[in-house]
Amino acid sequence: MSQQQSPDNVSIDEIPVDIDNTQSAEVDSADVPDEIESITRWLAGEQPPTNPLVVLKAARWWYIHGKGGTDPAFQWAIEWARHLATDTPSDIERFDEF
Repeated sequence: MSQQQSPDNVSIDEIPVDIDNTQSAEVDSADVPDEIESITRWLAGEQPPTNPLVVLKAARWWYIHGKGGTDPAFQWAIEWARHLATDTPSDIERFDEF
């Protein structure tokens, strides 16, 4: 069964993408979906997620709704996903910016 989507609100999973608010300078914490907020907090914790697909879900959301490629949450999520995929040390400067 397919779900109807309006041109202003699309998604490829359960997390909505609000086209009107893409790559805005400010993200209101009330607008962050619970799942993305949870993953983002997990990324900032001492035991971040180990599933790169979970990390990339958050990266995608922050890229779309944050500051694009310059968003610190996006950059750290991508850096952590790279670390998970290649088993190489992560760039701690990205974490500090995050």
